[in-house]
Amino acid sequence: MTHGFKRFAITLMLLIALSFTFERQAHAYVDPGSGLLLFQGISAAISGALFYFRRRLKNLFVKAHPKSEPGTTPFTS
Repeated sequence: MTHGFKRFAITLMLLIALSFTFERQAHAYVDPGSGLLLFQGISAAISGALFYFRRRLKNLFVKAHPKSEPGTTPFTS
């Protein structure tokens, strides 16, 4: 399984290297709204990841209560 991943990674790196080798000058215009669109996409990805992993993040900050053994009653005063 790792052999297939290594092969994929090498192929991807070669494709990226070749794309930079044969680049051409682009006569394009980037409007100011493109930066805002990029910011919106990044912030949506971050907030989506936080929402998806919210239980794990909560467990990092909340102290777990010790579990009582089965058959015993917890001490209450």
